[in-house]
Amino acid sequence: MKKDIHPQYNSNVPVKCSCGNTFETGSTADKIEVEVCSACHPFYTGTAKFIDTAGRVDKFRAKMKTAEDLKAKSKKSK
Repeated sequence: MKKDIHPQYNSNVPVKCSCGNTFETGSTADKIEVEVCSACHPFYTGTAKFIDTAGRVDKFRAKMKTAEDLKAKSKKSK
């Protein structure tokens, strides 16, 4: 490896999250600031909200029924 071209690796770099959580990790940076960490991320905290896919399907079926009704109505008027 070539000398003096690689960044200095720091083993105890402070990481600060926007939620206030702090911890240390290894990095070439002097300090790290993040918006979401494992202490506040919904997936890790268990507060994740799942999208109601059944509601989307029901909405689609209602649109299709309305379209079929309009199609049937237009055939009757002809």
